[in-house]
Order: sequence, then structure tokens, then C-alpha cells
Amino acid sequence: MEVDRIRRRFTELSVRAAEEAAGLVRRLLDELAEQLAQPSVPDLGAAVIPDQLAVLVFDIYAAGGGSDLTERLTALRRSLP
Repeated sequence: MEVDRIRRRFTELSVRAAEEAAGLVRRLLDELAEQLAQPSVPDLGAAVIPDQLAVLVFDIYAAGGGSDLTERLTALRRSLP
């Protein structure tokens, strides 16, 4: 699953690179929260972003959404440094 690959990639990044990449992931987090009609996900730092992403992805699939989610996650992973 792409979320696992993103999580693994984040553990391989330096702290600086993870903080820089956090903006890319935050945009997707905001889009997913909006899709679920939930408030924005709080910015708790780069260390927890993969976990926040995993929760929202689970919620999207549980709500019956996610038709294009795999493609969006793949694009996100490929954009990470």
C-alpha cells in the first residue's frame, strides 16, 4: 500500500528534508479532511505526518471514497525527496 511506502520514505529522510516535504503531505491532508467534511488536521510536525495520513486514508476508504486515492498517494510518494 502506498501509505506504507510513504511512511517508510519519511523514515529515510533527514529531519530537514522531512520538514521540507511536510508541506507536500499537508496539502493532501487538507484535501482529504475537506473530502470527509472534517476540520483541518492539526500541524503536529513532520514526525507524525505519516500517521496522520494513514488515519485519513483509512477514513476515506471507510466512507466509501478513495476512487482516485491510490493515484494521489503514488504522485505524493514520487514527489518526496
